Amino acid sequence: MTENAIALGRPDFDVIAAWVQPNERVLDLGCGDGSLLKLLIATRGVRGWGIEIDNASVLAAIGNGINVIQSDLEAGLSGFENGEFDHVVLSRTLQTVRHTQRIIEEMLRVGREAVVSFPNFAYWKNRMAVMAGRMPVSEDLPHQWFDTPNIRFFTIADFDALCEEMGIVVKSRMVLDEKGNTVVEEANFLGSLAVYRLASG
Repeated sequence: MTENAIALGRPDFDVIAAWVQPNERVLDLGCGDGSLLKLLIATRGVRGWGIEIDNASVLAAIGNGINVIQSDLEAGLSGFENGEFDHVVLSRTLQTVRHTQRIIEEMLRVGREAVVSFPNFAYWKNRMAVMAGRMPVSEDLPHQWFDTPNIRFFTIADFDALCEEMGIVVKSRMVLDEKGNTVVEEANFLGSLAVYRLASG
């Protein structure tokens, strides 16, 4: 991992950065404090914009030198033209949105490719927690059940099925364990975090 990704505790950032080419136009949805865009600007020279709803995060992103628009993702991306971006990114946010299919469709409308990362609810530690009668808490699902921002709990197998149903092409997929190591076999069991690179069918 790069030093920046290690410092942020975000191994998915390195995966995303590897898929983004120099000087591309990138839109980061739910950009938080702008850390991913800051990394992409520094390492890839991208032209980046972020969308974020939280006031404190918007101010933090501005402080990081990020062009950020304060907006609710659930309202869609109607302010952007078709194909306006090379990549539209939604990192560890898909599980927090209500209109899952609509936001993916919008990402692929305004972007040539969409990149999403999400925690895998079928990870073996999560399964063990549920079998023990508790909701899982882990590196990639860090919140307790009563204060989690997550409203969707889904697995890698679920997301694969959704992509097939929507006619979406999975161009690349990387699955990582809690330490950021790549998982090759039995990804839906051994993988804690999944990162997908998508295109329209």
